[in-house]
Amino acid sequence: MLAVAMAMGVCSVANAQQKSNDIDWTKDFTSRITLNGYAQGGWSYQDPNGKPQNAYNLKRTLLWAKARITDRWSFMFMHDFSSVVQEYYTDYRLSKGNEMTVRLGQFKHSYTMENPMSPTQLELVDVYSQAVLYLAGEGPDPLNGVNYGRDMGLEVYGDLAKGVLHYELALMSGQGINRKDLNNQKDFIAKLELRPVDGFRVVASGYLGTGCAVGTAAWNPEISVGDNYKRNRYSVGAEYKTQPYTGSKYKEARPASVRAEWLGGQDGEVGSRGGYVTTCIPVVDALDIVASGETFDRNTKVDGWDQTNLTIGLQYWFYKKCRMQLQYTRCMCGDMLGKDYNWVQAQMQVAF
Repeated sequence: MLAVAMAMGVCSVANAQQKSNDIDWTKDFTSRITLNGYAQGGWSYQDPNGKPQNAYNLKRTLLWAKARITDRWSFMFMHDFSSVVQEYYTDYRLSKGNEMTVRLGQFKHSYTMENPMSPTQLELVDVYSQAVLYLAGEGPDPLNGVNYGRDMGLEVYGDLAKGVLHYELALMSGQGINRKDLNNQKDFIAKLELRPVDGFRVVASGYLGTGCAVGTAAWNPEISVGDNYKRNRYSVGAEYKTQPYTGSKYKEARPASVRAEWLGGQDGEVGSRGGYVTTCIPVVDALDIVASGETFDRNTKVDGWDQTNLTIGLQYWFYKKCRMQLQYTRCMCGDMLGKDYNWVQAQMQVAF
């Protein structure tokens, strides 16, 4: 009888230990996984060439998971449910501090100040400036296709001099996301960022590559589908952000800011250039004023391929990371792009 009681006691202790181990393992697993997501949708009105048109839209519905495998090793996966798989990459930190980390996979590349930034952080409903959209491969360049500013490759990045200097060096496919490289050349991207004081940064980036055309462009008729062509870019810019506005419970999301950047590119024998200045100023409670001026010329050798946009608008933060936006843009087009037109956009952003 004593032996049976002892056996039962041992089994109870073992079962309790097993349950404890299971709970510990579950806690450890969940503590290493973080989930984030956001959705942006709304309504827009345009009257290009005097023809009014309006539509509801759901621009982005993204969900991503980041797994911390070890203190130095992590993995990230991002999917846009309104389009395609956006990112999947692994990071490994080689140094004890933040001096050097290696990234391998598919991710947002380093070229320009705006491209690596999340649409949830940017002030405009249309998100990126014309120059960034075109030169960073966000979408409107038919030679490169729609790539959402992302590519496959290998990157090394880190902070030096106690965070005053940030660098990013990457060797990329050059063909964009979810697409096999169509030539044997790889593209090189470099970025240097100087942060002399809190809230202020000066950034320069460059892109040296060889594209393989997946489409044709009216402003660059010498390049045909399947042609390899020189695809180089440069950018220089600066940004200043104040301390977060303290008059609202959403203060962590609301510094006043101004950002400006000048960009240029070369596709084959055709050069392009443009820039932007964007500012966001908190006014009362959770309300901000947003203003932006931008210009971009797709072909600097031929008149008429330029467009200048002037935007003014409001955004209201109704919860952390969640906002409503209303903006008006006057689009002034070169002769090759049609008549000037008006553009009104309203959007709601929900994020966690």
